[in-house]
Amino acid sequence: MTDSASRRARVRAPELIGKGGWLNTGEKQYTLADLRGRIVVLDFWTFCCINCLHVLDKLRELEEKHRDTVVIIGVHSPKFVHEAEHQAVVDAVERYGVEHPVLDDPELATWKQYAVRAWPTLVVIDPEGYVVAQHAGEGHAHAIERLVEELEAEHEAKGTLRRGDGPYVPPEPEPTTLRFPGKALLLPSGNFLVSDTTRHQLVELAEDAETVVRRIGSGTRGFADGGPQEASFNEPQGLALLEDGAVVVADTVNHALRRLDPATGAVTTLAGTGKQWWQGSATSGPAREVDLSSPWDVAVFGGRVWIAMAGVHQLWTYDPAAGTVAVAAGTTNEGLVDGPGAEAWFAQPSGLAATAERLWLADSETSALRWVDLDGHVHTAVGTGLFDFGHRDGAAEQALLQHPLGVTALPDGSVAVADTYNHALRRYDPATGEVTTLATDLREPSDAVLVGGDIVVVESARHRLTRLRLPEEAVRVEPVAHRTRRAATEVAPGRLRLDVVFQAPAGQKLDTRYGPSTRLLVSSTPPELLLKGEGADTDLSRDLELNPEVAEGVLHVSAMAASCDDDSAGEYPACHVHQQDWGVPVRLTEGATDRLPLVLAGMDER
Repeated sequence: MTDSASRRARVRAPELIGKGGWLNTGEKQYTLADLRGRIVVLDFWTFCCINCLHVLDKLRELEEKHRDTVVIIGVHSPKFVHEAEHQAVVDAVERYGVEHPVLDDPELATWKQYAVRAWPTLVVIDPEGYVVAQHAGEGHAHAIERLVEELEAEHEAKGTLRRGDGPYVPPEPEPTTLRFPGKALLLPSGNFLVSDTTRHQLVELAEDAETVVRRIGSGTRGFADGGPQEASFNEPQGLALLEDGAVVVADTVNHALRRLDPATGAVTTLAGTGKQWWQGSATSGPAREVDLSSPWDVAVFGGRVWIAMAGVHQLWTYDPAAGTVAVAAGTTNEGLVDGPGAEAWFAQPSGLAATAERLWLADSETSALRWVDLDGHVHTAVGTGLFDFGHRDGAAEQALLQHPLGVTALPDGSVAVADTYNHALRRYDPATGEVTTLATDLREPSDAVLVGGDIVVVESARHRLTRLRLPEEAVRVEPVAHRTRRAATEVAPGRLRLDVVFQAPAGQKLDTRYGPSTRLLVSSTPPELLLKGEGADTDLSRDLELNPEVAEGVLHVSAMAASCDDDSAGEYPACHVHQQDWGVPVRLTEGATDRLPLVLAGMDER
């Protein structure tokens, strides 16, 4: 037995239960006993979460390399009410190309059994059915790869490893013209250009919004420039028209901006390296040399292309004349904070629309409609934060949206919002401060474009564009309000010990060559909840003081740790950044625990 195996903590893995049952298994229902002998990686995810989508992409390589020993199981654990709908999970599994079994757990039963506190969280179970590691957030693929190799060797030697085909059964493909389209653009010709996201293509449709004129892109995941058949995309989303008549494309999973020449169908790359931006990467410079992170939409505002950089909760800009990119607003912290661009917080900005005076944006994870003025200041029109959402019309201060992905400027100065998880088209009027509903019974609308007196909506989960007359009157909708589905953690008022657990992966150590390699940032909603312990420091443990006068709230915790290969002979050791943001709902209860452990990587052994 290796040293790391002998010192590894093991806890018997709880059973996998989920009211929605199993997907991608040919309808077979599985238990942990069925998977004995395999290394199981549980991926606790929810389909709204950009960090979860990043992890899905990172797991593909592990899945392929260790196909005969590793079984990855997605445990879908919803944040939003819409994400608890079984058909929505079925759609998401296809939309994001998930090629492993998924357990639909709408009531968070397995989430609670495994004491998970954040999306995404990865849990590794050894072939004998014991939990041997837990990792929250991004940046852990290399650590899990190393652990898998250790477990393979250890259990091969013990005779407890079972090789063979996994339980994944692919679903039958559906013959629709579009498949989960993301965004649409009205071309000068009167035709529509649509990002056919799941098929990794752009599709030009005739004026009827149905007839295919041409497809651009090979239709398989890739990152290649060239003509309409040779070029490749990876889940493209946003589209915008440049002054020279070209189209800029937010090529989301390639972390790039692409340029389409509508005349020839040729595709080139404007910005991005194909690698995901990470803390410490450049935040400005020549566009082809700077990493981006899941650009979701683009719009031309003030002579520059603004980018909804969903992956890092920021707005960036691309300057076509200079060929440069730069951060324009946002700190990378996730939340809802207004003010000067450099101080603002966003949460997965996913839709943009420009007028002469304002850049409107759909800030999806805060269920908010926000805008940037010509001075770069950020304002919120609708929405209160990460944990409140619903469908409520009326005064903007109390109106509610649910994970909107698109926004469209209307001729009268108002704004249409593709209110995605409410399956509705909403309208905000800055003149009156009122929010109304224009249309319901859409299916995950993600964008809309104006065509004369009509509005053409991208109905993503119905795989089509839907033309509506812009209604004179609002639709009457019964108001509903929701909060996050997660149960609050009961903690004692007064002193609370916050411990972020981080164990460097085997063969690695904390990277202290240039000073501290860890960072912890803590804040709260409401701010009065924290009497002591707010702010940033380098220690991953901290004593907080909770205000006994505040009954409940949310602790916002952001942690980062950098580890490098423990090889003194290597001049340039391989280094990795591990990072996670937690929003922990807490309820202050006398006699409850005075310690809050959050596992970034490893096991909490206290």
